[in-house]
Amino acid sequence: MSAPVLAEQALPPVPAAPKRSSWSNYLRQPTVALSLLVLLVMALMAIFAPLIADEPAGAGPDVLQPPSGAHWFGTDDLGQDIFAQVVWGTRTSMVIGLAASLIAIVLGTAIGLAAAYFRPIDAVATVITDVMLALPTLPLMIMLAAVVNPSVWTLTLIIGFFAWPEVARLIRSQGLVISAMPYIDGARVLGATGWRIVTREILPAVVALMVVSVLLTASRAVISEAGLSFLGLGDPDAWSWGRILLNAQRSGTIAIAWWQTLFPSLAILFLVLAATLAGTRFNDSRDPRRNGG
Repeated sequence: MSAPVLAEQALPPVPAAPKRSSWSNYLRQPTVALSLLVLLVMALMAIFAPLIADEPAGAGPDVLQPPSGAHWFGTDDLGQDIFAQVVWGTRTSMVIGLAASLIAIVLGTAIGLAAAYFRPIDAVATVITDVMLALPTLPLMIMLAAVVNPSVWTLTLIIGFFAWPEVARLIRSQGLVISAMPYIDGARVLGATGWRIVTREILPAVVALMVVSVLLTASRAVISEAGLSFLGLGDPDAWSWGRILLNAQRSGTIAIAWWQTLFPSLAILFLVLAATLAGTRFNDSRDPRRNGG
């Protein structure tokens, strides 16, 4: 039996690229369309923030004004526009969320694939991953953020570093299934190197899982950034949704100016919910049991 025939008869359970029917079923779901629309709007808001609103700075005459035609989201105790703060906070929160997610995906995928295929690495990688997952993540992130100079990039590195173990565990689990497939044994018999098998055979089979992990990890990174910024550990020179909440708490006007916390909280909720729904629905659309496959 020739190598092409062998590879054709032993396809992995998760294809390298989504089938057209899977994409069609995915995009036709109302929750998916709405989630992607929310993500698109927020991405455009982050990119074109300078064109949408001026960056909040200084003090204004309209102090603690409720939402109105002049100030859609109201103003804070300094007279700054909350809508402008949310718009500029979208840029920071999305940059940290995406960048931290990419760091976690790169580290987690590399470690997970190495552990899945190279058995000597598996034991060490599994122990390190289990230890990282057992650590109290939030206190450690608070400690590191308090020690280093607070900035957008330090927060990104801290959040990304603590997010990779979950990705590594998922990729390793899927990689172990793929590594046991007959066509992987066939590739070894034909003389394929371990690097080629991992990058050309196993990696394409876990791309769908990586897409899901990007969305879910990014949503958790946004929550982590908001939490650290709310604790005063964010970048003081960059607007973020957590910083807006921190300013509302420090000013002591939360009870009388509900709009200061409502709109940034809704922004966090919508982004996290949209990313989570898009990721989980994408994973469901790839399940052959749900598609009649």
